[in-house]
Parts: sequence; C-alpha cells; structure tokens
Amino acid sequence: MPEPAGRPTRPLYVEIEIGAAVDVVWELTQQPHHHQRWDARFSRITYAEPPVTTPPAKWPSAATTPSPPPPVRFRYTLGARPGPVLSGSGITTAERRRPDGTRTSALRFSSDTRLSPLQEGAGYWRYLPVTAESVRFLTGYDYRTWSGPVGGWLDRWMVRPAVGWLTAWSFDRLRLWAERGISPERALLNAYTEVLVRLTVAAACVLFLAPPYGPVPGAAVGLAVLGFSLLVPPSAVTPAARRCTRHPRDRRTAHAPKTLGTLPSTVEKP
Repeated sequence: MPEPAGRPTRPLYVEIEIGAAVDVVWELTQQPHHHQRWDARFSRITYAEPPVTTPPAKWPSAATTPSPPPPVRFRYTLGARPGPVLSGSGITTAERRRPDGTRTSALRFSSDTRLSPLQEGAGYWRYLPVTAESVRFLTGYDYRTWSGPVGGWLDRWMVRPAVGWLTAWSFDRLRLWAERGISPERALLNAYTEVLVRLTVAAACVLFLAPPYGPVPGAAVGLAVLGFSLLVPPSAVTPAARRCTRHPRDRRTAHAPKTLGTLPSTVEKP
C-alpha cells in the first residue's frame, strides 16, 4: 500500500462482526448499487463492467484454488452538483472462493482532482466467517495525501481521523442493514433524529435556565448537557463508529491479500 508523505502514519483499519451469512454481506458490499448506499465515503460507484456474481462452488480439495476473476475498473464520486464533487478511478479484484472459507477483495484508486485529500491509495476487505450466520468483515487501507508539511499535518490530525471514523460509521450502517433490515437511508435518518434530539435537550436547558440564572450559567449547563449526551450510547437502530474495532487482532487481518499485488500500480480511467 502507498506510504504517506512526510511523517509516517498508521494505515486505517476497521473491523466489525455482522450477524448475517457471508453471502449476504458479500452481496451488499460487492454490488456497486448496494455499496454506494451504505458507504458514506461515496455518493456513486460505477463499474466499467458487471462484477462476477456466480455462487461459490464446493471445494474438491485445498489444492484446487481457482484464479480470481479479472480485475474490474470503476469510477467513484463524492458530493453532488452544484456543490464540490470529488471523483476518481479505481481497479478492484475479488476472491469469492478460497480453500479456508474466507473471502477477500482488493483495490487501488486515484483521484481526478487535487482537491481530494486522498490522492491515491490501496486497500482490501476480508470476510472471515465466524458461524453460518455471522462474519467478521474488515478493511485495511492507506493513501497518499496532499504534499508538503501542511498537507501532512492536516492529514494526521484532521483528515485521517475523520476518514477512519466515517469508515467505521459506514460499517455499522452496513451491519444494521444486513442484520436487522434497516435500510441505509433509514439508518441515516435515525442518526439525524438522534443528533437533533440531543441538541434540542441542550438548547432547552439554555432557554429554561438562562432567565433565572443568567445567560452564562445557562449556556454552561447547556454545554455540559451536550457533552454528557456524547457519552450516552447511541440507539440500537443508529449507526455508531464506536461499535467497530480499530486495530488488527492478528497478523493475517493486518496484511493485505496477495491479490492486491496483482493490480497495476497506476490506475487508468475505465
């Protein structure tokens, strides 16, 4: 994976256990029309050709590992007109059938514009079945950001934490969809509603306490209530980044699959 410029930074890692069959998680993550719904890092994902969707075959022996399907090129966007739109190109490959029962996918991507803090990068997904109805779904990826000391500082203290949080939040959004049938759109509405409720409670404290005690004590109590509300666990139907693991559990999950090395280092537009 690409090494970020300047001071070394840790690659991003997110893992979550999903109470659904691996085939369900595979379908929701490998089909672009599903992927773009739950992954808040993208607004639209378009493949140059349809991804392979054949069901996994029964393994005759551990020595008959089939070759993964040919890589597929894709385009991605984040944002919508008339506002700013970040776009780029990528190439991806996947292993749906492996002798150990796990699955993987890998990708490389490159941005079209210098406005994007993620200029180019690479990453992977691993699907590790726990039972017939649960799977550990994880990702690891890294990227090259803006050049120069300012770009490195912004990435280390602002961009990278935000991207990591957004990835984890999206993974829990996926979990709610796969486990409970809560659509990504409904999950987002739940999140907005919960934020609004917490802000409303804090504002109510200010409005009710300011007249008798003055604006400063009222505002102080309101901020205290708002701060306390951040510690309250989110609703069970609201996505939460805190439900994800952010560090690899073992060496296998910390490293990219070999298929990542088969992808070209330079990403061309499809």
